[in-house]
Amino acid sequence: MDQNNGSPEHPESVVSSSTEGRALTEPDFRNGESHLASAAKSPNTQLSADVKLQARTKNDRLMLKLSAVPAPPSKPKPSRQRKLERAASLDDRSWRRRFKASQDSLSEPSDNGSSSGSVSDALGSGPSVHQAGSSFKVAPSQDSPRSLTSKSSGFLEPRGSGHYWDSLSDSERHAARRRSTSLEHSSCKPRLSRVKSPGALPPLELSVASRTLRTANRIDPDCVDYKDSSNSRFARPSSSLSDTRLHASMVCDSCSTDSMKSTFSLLKPIRSKDVRNRSYLEGSLLANGALLGADELDRYFPERRIGLFVATWNMQGKKDLPDNLEDFLFPLDADLAQDMYVIGVQEGCPDRREWEVRLQETLGPHYVLLFSNAHGVLYLSVFIRRDLMWFCSEVEYATVTTRMVSQIKTKGALGVCFTFFGTSFLFITSHFTSGDRKVYERILDYNKIIEALSLPRGIPDTNPYRSSSSDVTTRFDAVFWFGDFNFRLNMDRRAVNSMIECCLGNDVSDLLQYDQLIEEMKEDCIFKGFKEGTINFLPTYKFDVGCDDYDTTSKQRTPSYTDRILYRSRQKDDINVSKYASCSMLKTSDHRPVFALFQVKVRPGRDNIPLAAGQFDRELYLLGMKRRTTREQTKRQALKDQKTSKVCSIS
Repeated sequence: MDQNNGSPEHPESVVSSSTEGRALTEPDFRNGESHLASAAKSPNTQLSADVKLQARTKNDRLMLKLSAVPAPPSKPKPSRQRKLERAASLDDRSWRRRFKASQDSLSEPSDNGSSSGSVSDALGSGPSVHQAGSSFKVAPSQDSPRSLTSKSSGFLEPRGSGHYWDSLSDSERHAARRRSTSLEHSSCKPRLSRVKSPGALPPLELSVASRTLRTANRIDPDCVDYKDSSNSRFARPSSSLSDTRLHASMVCDSCSTDSMKSTFSLLKPIRSKDVRNRSYLEGSLLANGALLGADELDRYFPERRIGLFVATWNMQGKKDLPDNLEDFLFPLDADLAQDMYVIGVQEGCPDRREWEVRLQETLGPHYVLLFSNAHGVLYLSVFIRRDLMWFCSEVEYATVTTRMVSQIKTKGALGVCFTFFGTSFLFITSHFTSGDRKVYERILDYNKIIEALSLPRGIPDTNPYRSSSSDVTTRFDAVFWFGDFNFRLNMDRRAVNSMIECCLGNDVSDLLQYDQLIEEMKEDCIFKGFKEGTINFLPTYKFDVGCDDYDTTSKQRTPSYTDRILYRSRQKDDINVSKYASCSMLKTSDHRPVFALFQVKVRPGRDNIPLAAGQFDRELYLLGMKRRTTREQTKRQALKDQKTSKVCSIS
């Protein structure tokens, strides 16, 4: 300080000291300081003596007034190095710019996709910044003062702002200065490193087909306790798509159907750009949006295979129908219902309509009767999932009578054909001549049928170059022939009985060595190009009605495999057999029903196929659903009326 007036050598020191003293003297000093500053910033190179003298006199009076106020004792400050003094004497504007730049860099989200939460955590964990007058200071956090070097938000502290900087060691001060200098000279925002996954991400499941929801039993509320067995060997690798279809990876067994329906939809939005596009492929199977094209097929069948149930049963003309057909249409060891059900009947019951109603009642609301016809006592019914009926062509049928008297229609064949997407199907149910030794007559029946069935008529042939005018089975991609073929075992009754008793498990290979049909097929005398699944069941003819005993009448007919299901395909491995068995639960006839489960490959189709336009037997559907509801209400009422407890009186 000067000895004359006691004022400090630098006005800047006075300002810093006054802020630590009484606040009452601060306005007076500010007026004097502003007056001096305006005089110093004057554009004139030389100040007049009057202005200098006036400023000097005013400043002296002000300092005398301030000297009258006792200042608080100040703590002696330790000596500092020159580098530290230069770093700490930065002006307020430099500190304000540095603090603002660092705060903006931490508050803005990173371009590398780092979460904002990590930035906020870093800000919250660092020391807080306070402003006192014109000085900025980093207040220490609750952590140890030595943790400042690990904080990303720490800055150098200016001189005269506290004792926090004094407590740091030389190495910590040097690290803080270096970090502060790097932040000051950095022109770009700090960028966090890209977050890398420790391993490969799991592949996304593009297919939304769900095998779990495909079964009617699973969706049907009447069978809520149905559970899917993924380890079953009859599980289909592909699945069709219904209005309840979902990605297999998104579905669990505990999910409800209603919640899944509300989340996913079969319909996807159509962009106007796609509607405006024109393509020379329109109308062909290669075009996008074709009615039966590849895109539409992949939506419903990603692996292009459908499940098919084919059954045959000689009902022996009985009027009484079995009470329960579920074990017949839904085998216990097959976890999934099929996409299509084709049932052929020989010597059917007198009331064919009642038989079809019972089938519709058992299959439930997810299936509709696509087509049904009869030839005498030969019945053929085709049921299909109702969400797949839009992809079927018009159904055509033809009949052939093999008896000499054509008015008696107990022996012959009934054929039905249609196209599903781009694959043509032919189903034939027939009843051949009976008799143990009439093998030749049965071969004649077969030859007459393949020549006389005039199919197809209006449906285009998918491969006319491989078709034959003398064999109807060559004109279709997939052919299924089933019925009562009446082929017997070339053995007497006693030998057959002894071999049946010696059969271990399902091994019936010893019996099949004497089967007439297998012998004729090996010699290419009948069913050329056809195959049959592996037989692992006992002979299906002839039983006493209502029991499991073979014929005990005086005729003592030999047990035989008269009921068979054969198949043929144009392309190799287009048809795979999942199961081939008989149903021993139905005992109202002297024959046991035989059924087979198939996986059939389906190909895209062209738009020149005449479609059935979703036609089905609506009257039968409503009648079957009414019968189904009434039966369920009757069961519930019976359970309600049943007495669950009895009162016993002791005398």
